[in-house]
Formats: sequence, C-alpha cells, structure tokens
Amino acid sequence: MRAAILHETGQDELEVRDDVETVPVGPGTVRVRLRAAGLCHSDLSAMSGVLPQPAPFVPGHEGAGEITEVGEGVTGLAPGDRVVLCWMPPCGSCPHCRHGETHLCTASLKRLSVPAFRFGPGTPAYGFYSTGSFAEETVVAADAVLRMPEDLPFELAALVGCGVTTGFGAVVNTARVESGSTVAVLGAGGVGAAAVQAARISGAARITVVDPVASRRERALALGATDAIAPEELKAAAKGLALGGYDYVVEAVGRSETVRAGYDAARRGGAVVVVGAGARDDRVSFSLGELFFNEKQVLSSLYGGGDVARTAATVVDHWRARPLDLAALVTHRVPLADVNEAIAQMRSGEALRTVITLG
Repeated sequence: MRAAILHETGQDELEVRDDVETVPVGPGTVRVRLRAAGLCHSDLSAMSGVLPQPAPFVPGHEGAGEITEVGEGVTGLAPGDRVVLCWMPPCGSCPHCRHGETHLCTASLKRLSVPAFRFGPGTPAYGFYSTGSFAEETVVAADAVLRMPEDLPFELAALVGCGVTTGFGAVVNTARVESGSTVAVLGAGGVGAAAVQAARISGAARITVVDPVASRRERALALGATDAIAPEELKAAAKGLALGGYDYVVEAVGRSETVRAGYDAARRGGAVVVVGAGARDDRVSFSLGELFFNEKQVLSSLYGGGDVARTAATVVDHWRARPLDLAALVTHRVPLADVNEAIAQMRSGEALRTVITLG
C-alpha cells in the first residue's frame, strides 16, 4: 500500500512510498481502510521533535475509514463499521479513568515503541501516537477507534478525531464558557476555528479572533467571530472591554509568548485556556504577586478536556443540528502524493485544515 514516511526527526518532508505494509492484525486490534486524514499542526510538531515520537514513522493522527478486519477478542466492532482514530484512548481501569478523567489516561503511550508498519526490505516504522493516518491502511488497538454515523462524510469525520474535538472541548468542557461572556481565541487554525464555533454555540457575546494571517481572520468571522484582529491589536482590544479584559482567552498556538499575551488579555478573575501543544523546554513566566492579586485562572486542556468519546459525540450532534459547520473548516483537499505541498501550505499559515484523501 501507499504511505508517507518520515525517516528522521527534524526532516521537513515525507517520502511517499508504495511498498509499505501494516503489521498483521492480532488479538485486540483492528485493521482500518482509511479514506481521509486531517493534517494537524501536531503532525508537524512530531516531525520537528517538539512532540516525542520515535522515527521512522507514519505521521497523521486524524483519520477516518472503515474497519476491514478484527482481531481475536475484539467485541463491539465489525468489518464495515465507519470509525475515526482516537490517538490517546482511555484504558478504563487506571486511576485517572476510575476518577472520571479518561482524557488524562496515558496507558496507550506505551504503544509508541511498538512498530505498526514495515517498508522496503522489512524496515519497521511506527505510527504517530500509535495511529499513522497518512497511509491507506493502519492496524490499531480496538480501543483506538470511535464509531461514527453513516451520514458523516469521511473527510469531516477525520477532523472529529482530534482538531475539532480539541477546540470544541476546550471551550465547552474546560473553560465552560457562559452565555453573554467575552472570549478571545489566539490562533485561527483548525483548533482555534473549532473553538470559535463552540464559543458562538455557547452564547458568547463577543468573540475576538487573534491571528497574524488576514485570510484566517476573515474565515473566523464567517464562522461566528464578532471581530478579528492582528496580534499587535490584542492589548488595546482587551483594555477597551468593560472589565479591562476578556472573560476567557483560548490559546491555540502552543507558544510561551502567546500564553503570556493571553494571560495579559484576560480580565482580573478571568481565565486563559492553553490548548496549543508546545515544546517541553518552552517556559512561560508569571510572578507570584500577579497570580495572587489578579486571581486569573491558568487552565490547560488536553484532547478536549473531557471524555473524548462523549465530546466527539457532542460534536457530531451539533454538526447534524447545523450550528457547527465542519465543512467550513476544510480549505484544502489533496491526495497523499501531494502531502508535502499540504505541509508547506500549513507552514505558510494559509491552510485552515487540509484533508488528505485516501480513496
């Protein structure tokens, strides 16, 4: 089959090969014939080494397709089921899962060191976070898929596997944005655009999008933002509000400088929600005095900040009822052969969400 391989961490481009095969289906695993994959900034972060992932590996963690084979012991799934990949599924039995924080379960991370593909003369390769959606097929643990309804197109379902669920959940589960509140979203990529729609659905009175790329600001306005500004305008916009800042600031970039800017833009008693996946050595600084005096909350939101399956189902419900527009998030569609072109577009900031079509 065809798949895209990153041979060494730090390389800018992938090699698309047609001599790749998956590992065999075994106990507790399923084979998925992928039909669409979303290109997310986290894939670029894994390629650069910001997110830890052994190489060589097949990038991609947003993927949708059909189950074609199930392994021994798998229940509740069957060939023909439409599914999306879940890159960090809960185990159901660890302390976090038992405490109701299934999105904080890290049990699946032990699979990072288990190869999922082979290419060439039998060289093993991993799947990014045990998924690897930049391939025509992948074999994953049965708990790493979520069933999707028949009426949801594959290219939209793929986005539910990470970006939309992450941005939507950050607003609904972590921030718990209230009707009539003021919200700023820093970063108008796929995650930020989903956060904008979630804020609109939650009844926010003002939704300010902050992004350096004019085209992304314009798209955010079409998705429900009330105003869209460049980063250098944020400070003045925040000070112009009645309480001197926003009730909620969603940071969807993953950089210390934007987290700090988000904190400064939040009102006293407000909250900044960190959604962007940043580097482990990128540190942000706050003084104890300002933390004490301003009573601003600094929150982080991982994979939607709640039960992933439940948040994904809520996203689908809102898509079906039409307050959530998934199709508007897809600005580019490319075949797997053009994945490097799609990566270049994302790095330029012009692409909102690119879907890689896989047949």
